[in-house]
Amino acid sequence: MPPVKYAVVTFGCRVNQSDSLGFEEQFLAAGAEPAPAEAADVVVVNTCSVTATADQGGRQTIRRIARLNPAARIVVTGCYATREPAEVAALPNVARVVCNDDKPQVLSFVRALAGEDARFGALTTAERFGDGDGGCGATIEPGVAGRTAFTLRVQTGCAEPCTYCIIPETRGAPRSVPIEQVLAEVSRIVAAGFREVALTGVHLGSYGRDLPSPATLPDLLTALRDAYGNVHGGEPPRVIFRVSSLEPMDCSDRVVELVRDSNCFAPHFHLPLQHVSPRMLAAMRRPYDVAYYGRLVERIRRDIPAASIGSDLIVGFPGESDDDFEQLVRYLETSPLTHLHVFPYSDRPGTAASRMADRPAGIVVKERGRQLREIGARLTRRFLESQRGTVHLALTLEDGTLAVTGNYLKVRIPPGHHRNEWVRVQLTETSPTVCGTVID
Repeated sequence: MPPVKYAVVTFGCRVNQSDSLGFEEQFLAAGAEPAPAEAADVVVVNTCSVTATADQGGRQTIRRIARLNPAARIVVTGCYATREPAEVAALPNVARVVCNDDKPQVLSFVRALAGEDARFGALTTAERFGDGDGGCGATIEPGVAGRTAFTLRVQTGCAEPCTYCIIPETRGAPRSVPIEQVLAEVSRIVAAGFREVALTGVHLGSYGRDLPSPATLPDLLTALRDAYGNVHGGEPPRVIFRVSSLEPMDCSDRVVELVRDSNCFAPHFHLPLQHVSPRMLAAMRRPYDVAYYGRLVERIRRDIPAASIGSDLIVGFPGESDDDFEQLVRYLETSPLTHLHVFPYSDRPGTAASRMADRPAGIVVKERGRQLREIGARLTRRFLESQRGTVHLALTLEDGTLAVTGNYLKVRIPPGHHRNEWVRVQLTETSPTVCGTVID
């Protein structure tokens, strides 16, 4: 009897990416085989709902899969499925809607849908003995789902009151994974062959506050450093940790120092700014000002000169005036940021911002977004040029001719390496493509 064929389609943030890797592991452990969505028996669509465009993308994908693969059972989960379950359930071929809290039971739901299908019957050897010695417990390895790095969720949920965001409603209150469990999971991931782990959470900077014995994000990073960092003799570490998006108020001096002083942390920061105008930050309920943010990123640039520093920006928020926008432009033009993600404001029903008036016209928002993206492109070019001639530890991707550096530059290198190898790369070209040579 042929095995069940499955596909996982993922939208949105790294938290969703981590959840989807969990689905992959469940299916592989059950003996299922990956397949394109157009040929799969079961398709899990992990949706996002941070913007109206994200909702639309999920709907379009579900309809396309149903059209191309009418026999597929489609299981939909994620934030859009949690926020609008009835709307999602009405889409073609949707057999089950799974809220975020029930994601760990996705395979059980699939088996229930399968009914008498023997391919979903008894536990496989990997499921029976996955906790024991030997290879049957290694259900996922670098390259599965096209991922060389492993995205590990250590926290979920958010209690921040940002007026534009629906995510606290779809992800619930903050919940953290205890440090001991994180260390055990990292040990399993490293044993499976992964050499980069991205640490992620819905509000990662709040890590540990909810635990019975409260902890902090620096406590977690310190434990990871003690277990995997500071290799002597110039050898690369067993694994590098990339810290995902942090709210500016959560990127403490201790976090910066750990990244600066430990060879197991990638020099890569993503610090959402959203705006600089005091009026806009207050309207968004963002708990910092541009002076604080400026000091933070200047300190990172001073202490870790090669660090990449990315940011998110919202353009066209209700009440944004020409003067508000000009304040944002003036700051960005001279900032040490290296890349920008620019989002036009997206109304999310149920949020405080959805009740705000005085919204900029669509044509104004589009033009403002264009200007910010141009600034972002200039900042990126400036950073790339500053990196010409520098040498970095990098991890090979794809067929081994692409490598990603700790400061998140994707570099084309000559053939001769496999996926998931450490290489030392010197950047030789930064335009139009970032290229480098491998240094032995």
